[in-house]
Amino acid sequence: MKAPTKAQLARAGRRDRIVAAAREIAEVDGWPAVTVRRLADTIGFSQPVLYGHFPDGRDGIIRAVALDGFGRLAELLTAADGLGELCAAYLDFARAAPATYEAMFSMPTDLEFARPTTPEQLRAGFAPLLAAMGDETGAEILWSALHGLADLSRHDRLRPGHAAARVDMLIGLFRPGRLPS
Repeated sequence: MKAPTKAQLARAGRRDRIVAAAREIAEVDGWPAVTVRRLADTIGFSQPVLYGHFPDGRDGIIRAVALDGFGRLAELLTAADGLGELCAAYLDFARAAPATYEAMFSMPTDLEFARPTTPEQLRAGFAPLLAAMGDETGAEILWSALHGLADLSRHDRLRPGHAAARVDMLIGLFRPGRLPS
């Protein structure tokens, strides 16, 4: 495989700057503040440059932020040692990057989960859950529970002083022999 050209590296660098700026704006001001015009002003590119990288505009940028988020989440979950650390890493990520988490799971995108066309970043994000549980159904149940805890906590729907107890209880529910086989 050939090494990337300077032009390809420059293009990738511009794309990365666009995604990073969108994520930063969303984390501070929310997704409604992320517009192609604001991004162009923030990073000093013209709007046509942004559309050159993301022909579908804001939707493509949100998709790219989501994919980047899945890649970052996969790294954190893969580094976790045991189910407790995995759960903590997932919930810490959701808490630390709420706009990215929202792009990954709540905003409309064309990302397909559990399909032959599922992007590699999504598969990588699911792989540590699958490894921890040993089967897809168990991994989906764990993911669903973690997502519910993350989303309910983000919207202040749960008692804040009980976060650790909820995670401990969740881990207890997934003890070997506790789930049907």
